[in-house]
Amino acid sequence: MLAERAKKWPEQWKQQGLEEGRQEGRQEGAEKARLETARNLIRETSLADETISSATGLSVSEVAELRAELRH
Repeated sequence: MLAERAKKWPEQWKQQGLEEGRQEGRQEGAEKARLETARNLIRETSLADETISSATGLSVSEVAELRAELRH
């Protein structure tokens, strides 16, 4: 019985690893989208950093850093 269960462990670990990888990918994609949205708002509007922060979920300091990067 234990031997049968042990045979399934590698597949379970593989599935767990795949799911963790998918989750990381989704998180990275969401972060990229937030950054791109903030960049667009900085370029196209005169919104304050606090407003952009609220709209994107980024911190005010992250928005300020993006604004500084876009000026250069």
